Amino acid sequence: MKKIKTLEEALQRIAELEKANAELKEELEYFKKRKASGRQKHNAKWMAIYEDFVICHENGVALEEIAKRNGISERSVYRYKAYYDALKKEG
Repeated sequence: MKKIKTLEEALQRIAELEKANAELKEELEYFKKRKASGRQKHNAKWMAIYEDFVICHENGVALEEIAKRNGISERSVYRYKAYYDALKKEG
């Protein structure tokens, strides 16, 4: 970075930095508003599938069948099972 010697150069550099700052703030707002991907939180849809999982699992339905029935991946079913097992272990 070159040394600023005049007031005009300083004002120009300030304007450049303010513009860059505004662009970064806009990008930050985008990321704040963006929907997070990955596993779903325990919302109504999650709870509905979990409740169906519990009923099916306790009735001996295979995990693969539970996945097909609910339109989710087998990995998601294993997450539900881990959650189920943790709750059973707690009490």
